[in-house]
Parts: sequence; structure tokens; C-alpha cells
Amino acid sequence: KIIFLTGTRADFGKMKSIILRLKKNKRFDVKVFVTGMHLMQRYGSTVHEIIKSGIRNIYTYVNQKNNDDMDLAFAKTIKGFSEFIKKQQPDLIVVHGDRLEALAGASVGLLNNILVAHIEGGEVSGTVDNSIRHAISKMCHIHFVSNQSHKKRLIQLGEMRNKIFLIGSPDIDIMNSKKLPSLKKVKELYNINYSNFSIVIFHPVTTELKFLPKQIKTLMKSLSLSYKNYIIIYPNNDKGSEIILKEYKRHNKNKYFRIFRSMRFESFLTLLKNSDFIIGNSSAGIREAPYYNIPAINLGTRQKNRYKNKLIKNIDFNISKITKAIDSSKKKRELKIKKYFGEGKSSFKFEKIISSKNFWKTKIQKGFIDKGYFDVTN
Repeated sequence: KIIFLTGTRADFGKMKSIILRLKKNKRFDVKVFVTGMHLMQRYGSTVHEIIKSGIRNIYTYVNQKNNDDMDLAFAKTIKGFSEFIKKQQPDLIVVHGDRLEALAGASVGLLNNILVAHIEGGEVSGTVDNSIRHAISKMCHIHFVSNQSHKKRLIQLGEMRNKIFLIGSPDIDIMNSKKLPSLKKVKELYNINYSNFSIVIFHPVTTELKFLPKQIKTLMKSLSLSYKNYIIIYPNNDKGSEIILKEYKRHNKNKYFRIFRSMRFESFLTLLKNSDFIIGNSSAGIREAPYYNIPAINLGTRQKNRYKNKLIKNIDFNISKITKAIDSSKKKRELKIKKYFGEGKSSFKFEKIISSKNFWKTKIQKGFIDKGYFDVTN
């Protein structure tokens, strides 16, 4: 019995291909615990997208209200998930990334002697997400990573080498899919009339909230001055998101802006694939955009330690610099980006690994592997 925990549209997009594959395997009883942004109307009630994907064993739990502090939402998630797993008695809990829901899931699993697997650990970014992600990794027994660099970082954290599996980034499975909706269909579905457009996704950085009002105003002023068309997608629900949403509301009648609470992951990929560029501070600009050879303008510190390539421009919050970056962002279809995050077979690799008898022999009691010698007196 395997339970996947999802709290955001982003982590579900990463795990979706794996869940759908395992759902077809009669050896596994797959359930999905849905909480967080998925159940918040402000962010589009994306639980409906999970239902539409064909997943049936869904269990919902409201862990927060609008503007709840992250620590309170974390505590509520622990309570709700703990009650759930005590009834279900799963053999494995699967969490993804660096969100508070994943941290809660790993905590509950660890303290109840249940195996916990972490997808896409070992990465680095530029915010408190770093600390959350590494904390999750230290509480998990098994790791499914995107590339060798992330594997090496987990080994550096003292994780056992034989419990770290390289599968690539699972969202590449969907990005490579031939079943993505056509651009025409997506435009009709979301009533988008632009012939050319770019995408905007901007999240709050919880350690820089005092700068956030100026940052979002600078971004929106820069976009307005460009006189280009933008598809703007709501931020995540981290503390400070209400500041961003308040600024978006001021621009909701601008003919160059189409603002959405959320959208289906496959529809987003189709739009991204056909966009001129993406701007903001979302990991989509670091991960998905380069895979499609789409330029990305990355603002601020949220992704400062992430993967870098020639398609990504990292700049600070300056109107002149942002407008210059917008004017110079052109598609480079001939630029070949190394498949740094895999080739799109992650779900197949995941299924193969957990189908092994050795996988289920993983010990609940974790060890710590020291790297090198050190003097404990210093």
C-alpha cells in the first residue's frame, strides 16, 4: 500500500506520471492524500484536476485557510495525515520537493516507523526551501533524484548511496508526452486570444517579505512598459502571496494581461512550449522552460543556486534591467540543452525499482555515512 501526499499543483505535476503508472500495477494499492493549495478556492481548487486525471483513491484534508501562517499549516497537516495513515497502515509514503506538506508527511512517516521516499531531494535553491528540502531528505529512507549532482549532495548529507536512485525529473515524462493538448484547444479552454504571449509566475520569498511590495510593483510596471501579452498565473500560497494578489487585482483590466488562479499542468506545458519567454521566479523557468528551449528571465534570489544555462537570465528587481531583458529575450530553437533532468522515463524507472524485493528490505532505522575524518574536539 503506497500513499502519495500532494499539497500543490507543482508537486502533483511532478508525481502524476508515477501515480498513474503504479495505478495500473495490481501489485500496488495506490492512494493520494490531497491537501494544501489543492483545496483552496483562491488558488483554483486544483483537487478537481487530480480527479479529472483518472485517479480515484483520493482523500482530502483541509490544512489551512487563507493567510494562515506556514507553521500552523504544517502542524495541521501533521495532525490530519497522522490520523489518516494510522487508519490506512501504508507500507510506503511518497513525498516530493520542499513544501511544508512534504515535511509534515516525512515527519509522520518517520515517527510511525513507515518507509518514506523523497522525490527530487538533493537540490539547492535560494530560500528557506533549501532547509525544508534537506530536512525532508534526512527524515526519508529512500531517495529518487533527478541527476548525479543531486545524488552526490545527498551522499554529502550522510545518506546511504544504495538508497539513492537516479530516475530523472518525473515531469519530463509528461513534457515528452504526445498527448499534450493542442495550443488551439488550450486557448479555447482558457479564452486566450493572444497570437503571441509570454508567461509570468512570481512567488513570494518568505525571507524577504519586507521587499515584496516593491518587487511585485517593479515587475508589473516592467511588464506594462513592454506592451507585450502575458499569461499570469497565481503564486503559491506561501506567506506574502496576498501582497502579490493585491497587485494583480490592480491590473486585472489590462488588455495585455490574462490572469489565472491555476491551470491544468498539461495545458500549462502547451502554453509554455509555445510562449516567447517566461518571467518571474518559478522553478518552471529553470526546469521546464530550458527543456523546451524557451528563454527564462529569473528575478531575485528564490532560484539563485539552481541549474544555470544560456537560456536563463538572472537579474535583480530593476525596471531598466527587466525591460532590457524582455526586449532581448528571443527563442533559440537551435540551442541544444543537455538533458540535465532526464529523458522522460522516470515513472518506468520508479516502478521497476519499487518492484524489487530488495527495495522492501530497507531498514526503518536510518544510518549516517560520514564523509572523511573530522576532529570532534574542534
